[in-house]
Amino acid sequence: MPVQTTTHLNFRGDARQALEFYHSVFGGHLVVNTYADFGMPAEIPGADKVVFGLVAGENGFRIMGYDIPGRTEGGIAAPGSTHRENNTTVTDQSLFISISAPTLEELQGYWDTLSTDATIVEPLAASAWSAGFGMLTDRFGVTWSASVTAE
Repeated sequence: MPVQTTTHLNFRGDARQALEFYHSVFGGHLVVNTYADFGMPAEIPGADKVVFGLVAGENGFRIMGYDIPGRTEGGIAAPGSTHRENNTTVTDQSLFISISAPTLEELQGYWDTLSTDATIVEPLAASAWSAGFGMLTDRFGVTWSASVTAE
């Protein structure tokens, strides 16, 4: 029986913006439910924040996100940093999101949108193991590893 995993990102107040952005990149179905939708009185601070969010693309892409109650400083929880040094990737982040596409053309489309206001860690280019590989940290502090699927 197959098991599906879905990355669930914890944001500090901007889950809605992140999920809408990822939806603009990957398309598909967007679901955003707030704390108020599940019964929190609307006048309580944070009732408009995301308690359940999902982007499910027809291409198989899935990501979930929510806002940590009481956190408003923006970005992903415990973002850390990632950079290149001496031809290696150096990071103190606990995870990256890895995406792959069958062609460089398709991957380039995702990359071009994800890279809006992002920090490029490794430009998208041919590598020893892929027709295209790159890394970036998006405007929400999430680091993405992107590659063309090896044949």
